Amino acid sequence: MPHRKSIPKPAARRLSLYLRELASRLEQGEATVSSKSLGRTLGLTDAQVRKDLALFGQFGHPGRGYGISDLVDSLRKIMGRDRDWRVCVVGAGNIGRALVSYDRFRREGFDIVAVFDANPAMAGKDAGGLKIRPMTELAKVVADERINLGIIAVPRDGAQQVADALVAAGVHGILNFAPRRIEVREGIGIVSVDFTVALEQLAFQVAFGHDGSDLGDASASHPPDAEAPTHG
Repeated sequence: MPHRKSIPKPAARRLSLYLRELASRLEQGEATVSSKSLGRTLGLTDAQVRKDLALFGQFGHPGRGYGISDLVDSLRKIMGRDRDWRVCVVGAGNIGRALVSYDRFRREGFDIVAVFDANPAMAGKDAGGLKIRPMTELAKVVADERINLGIIAVPRDGAQQVADALVAAGVHGILNFAPRRIEVREGIGIVSVDFTVALEQLAFQVAFGHDGSDLGDASASHPPDAEAPTHG
């Protein structure tokens, strides 16, 4: 397996697109897929698909394409999707509550087990069936609940402090919804989601009559500091 630093960020992000499309085809009963067919669906060239997958190993057979079931299993393992992840959310505002209440996370192997907020008045209240906890309990809960990943859903001014607290508590990866750059130490995975950038991409597509086929998935836009998540 190549080191995370050697994997281009766009290629790492495209793995999610490949996995989603392959899983859909598998559900429809398809057994094999060519790089040309997969690329056409995602707005990529067949050469790009082969290049991306070749970064992680040898898949498929010339003239026969890729076995979808085997490739799905391989991509899930590469992406850390072959195991469950325990997640906490920091910030019990509108975004935080929406994330905690999103049932699909659990179905996809991301189990949100705790939610925190810095406002003492929020402690003990309910958010998606979970009791909101004060930040003073973060380190203990992360350890007790064996939490791997943290989600930041706080205003930009407090985001770096929250990130520092999550890393100190032992979280290995952070999903950042705050509209600012977050600095973390080497070995910590971080992905930032900026809704404004996503809307700007959408506006660009509409303004220029673009079909968006080569702009990626605007639903989760990644600014320059975004890294592929660290698994482990």
